[in-house]
Amino acid sequence: MSKKISLADWQAQLGASTGAEPTAPAHADSDLVYSTASGRINSKAAPETLGTAYADGALRVRRETKGRGGKTVLTISGITGSAEQLNALCSELKKKCACGGAVKDGVIEIQGDKRDQVTAVLQQKGYQVKQAGG
Repeated sequence: MSKKISLADWQAQLGASTGAEPTAPAHADSDLVYSTASGRINSKAAPETLGTAYADGALRVRRETKGRGGKTVLTISGITGSAEQLNALCSELKKKCACGGAVKDGVIEIQGDKRDQVTAVLQQKGYQVKQAGG
């Protein structure tokens, strides 16, 4: 039967046998949130990107009414970027079109049928735009 020892004693034995200070495994650093030795660990995670780009690089402006109670909504897909970038672009489009909208799952939704205005604004910003759907 093995003898139970404390974590501090085990670390001391580990450090004495290798001749160095015990360190945590490299894979544990990514999951580490708090350490008693150094306090809260701030991870430097990359900003999360939303949306998926199409192979041709164009944005799709699509008019949809299905599942929305008969209301017309424009969806702009094919944009990739952080949540802040998508929200900023959505805000600009809402101001130019004088309507409401939102960003959902990386797709910008603009209320109403403002395809011509949205397409013009996106082309001014340097995007390649294709009108899709009905």
